[in-house]
Amino acid sequence: MKTLCLAALVLVPALAAAAATAPPTALPPPADQQLGRALLKELVEINTTHDHGSTDAANAIAKHLLENGFPAADVTVLSPPGHPLKGNVVIRYRGKGRGTPVLFLGHLDVVEAKPEDWSVDPFKLTDKDGWYYGRGTIDMKDGDAALVESLIRLKREGFMPERDLIAAFTADEEAGGDSNGPAFLLKEHRSLIDAGLVLNLDGGGGAFKDGKRVLFEIGTSEKTYVTYTLETTSPGGHGSLPGPDNAIYRLADGLGRLEAYKFPVTLTGTTRASFAQFASLQPGPNSDDMRAVAQATPDLGAAERLSRNTYYNAQLRTTCVATLISGGHAENALPQRAKSTIQCRMIPGDTAEGVQAQLSAALSDPHISVTLDAPPIVSPESSLTPKLLGKLGAVIHSMWPGVPIVPTMATGFSDDRQTRNAGMVSYDVSGTWSDMDENRAHGRDERIYKQSFDESVEYTYRLVKAMGHAD
Repeated sequence: MKTLCLAALVLVPALAAAAATAPPTALPPPADQQLGRALLKELVEINTTHDHGSTDAANAIAKHLLENGFPAADVTVLSPPGHPLKGNVVIRYRGKGRGTPVLFLGHLDVVEAKPEDWSVDPFKLTDKDGWYYGRGTIDMKDGDAALVESLIRLKREGFMPERDLIAAFTADEEAGGDSNGPAFLLKEHRSLIDAGLVLNLDGGGGAFKDGKRVLFEIGTSEKTYVTYTLETTSPGGHGSLPGPDNAIYRLADGLGRLEAYKFPVTLTGTTRASFAQFASLQPGPNSDDMRAVAQATPDLGAAERLSRNTYYNAQLRTTCVATLISGGHAENALPQRAKSTIQCRMIPGDTAEGVQAQLSAALSDPHISVTLDAPPIVSPESSLTPKLLGKLGAVIHSMWPGVPIVPTMATGFSDDRQTRNAGMVSYDVSGTWSDMDENRAHGRDERIYKQSFDESVEYTYRLVKAMGHAD
């Protein structure tokens, strides 16, 4: 998961200057720049879609680290029993034991890409017009390559962190299947990845607008998905004798009421502060409404106006939408059953039981049953402390001076839900810059700016090094 969260902003007060527009001043040394690019090419060209699995990529990363000075005891490749293709690799960079470990997290799997839909081969890294094209270039083999390169560079330089640094490259984040890497590691091998802080490179990062650096995101929270099945039945009968009891019509009427329903406005610590600061960062027709919803008691009229924008609406409340529908059993027969799948994204703090009760109320028909498909993995918010924000901010501003730093709530989800539920505060801290007006993650012709990738390699190196110093 990698999404751009434009609506949620909190600036570092002392550094909330105009966005930086100058060319980059910090790139890796030439040898490290070339190594980063070579690692990106290698990883993109290993097909890690769900059917192919991530074991080949995990083994490739392990090989590089073993060849560059990491002891075999600190490089572990393992897969869940019965799932040999769902490989994970965990690396421990041992320090002086002066603080709790920091875990850096990245997933190796990518979503499917059909070559016939692309203008280039999705599983070859194509260098064209200042871009790298290929599946995973932005989600998230760019981050994986940058992290591997940083570990190799630090080891070569003889860096000794004060505390252990752990890097986990994992399986099945995209598919949401039964082989999710962090879930498996936490359940069966927690000691390998147990940490006091998790920094996930799958999210966050910088945003360009019209070629200018506008903001840099740090993901502090995310919505949780939860799915329900709606179902209604009717007697059925011959298609030539339609009557008033029709399962398809009943379900359709209920879905119409659900479409019109809006869940209550709910602000979190992240979104309340972010709406307030976004109003100042980019003044415009919505600024007053953003300030109004950020109050201790949100202005519901302002929230209604902001909700006309689909992204702001998703920041303001839990959302539910019909994504699948089926009904009937024969062309010439009255339907006996109709079903629909409802996909919801819950604001942190909402519960599956509460959402289900609101769905039933919105449908307003006791003959439409609402069933929870599976318990959700609720992802609590990880609030940023001033100390951590200052530490991350120092790294970010060493690369891009003056850029506003923006804690955000993602409307999608990531492996943070696994680590947060294990009691580890987790943040999204990718070093990749993307265009606000383009998001090709999961899409056709996925790509990353070459310059942006090179910058992310240097940023990741500085981030890992900074986190090696104990608090």
